[in-house]
Amino acid sequence: MVTPENVSSYIQQGLECEYIDVDGDGRHFEAVIVSKAFEGKGMLQQHQLVYRALGDRMEQIHALSMKTFTPEQWANQA
Repeated sequence: MVTPENVSSYIQQGLECEYIDVDGDGRHFEAVIVSKAFEGKGMLQQHQLVYRALGDRMEQIHALSMKTFTPEQWANQA
């Protein structure tokens, strides 16, 4: 079974993250991802970067809900 730690590791292998938090039950996952790679990109493009980082591993994940932020957006969340 895929764990939240697995999903986090998979994403980080393909995408440099300043912060990542993944929660889930083995099939459904929620992720908060902060990356400089998101700068200048819309939400769809940001999510595509995450899916690209996951690659074929996405087949093991039934559902992935994500919130993506640039470092600046993340800093302004507080």
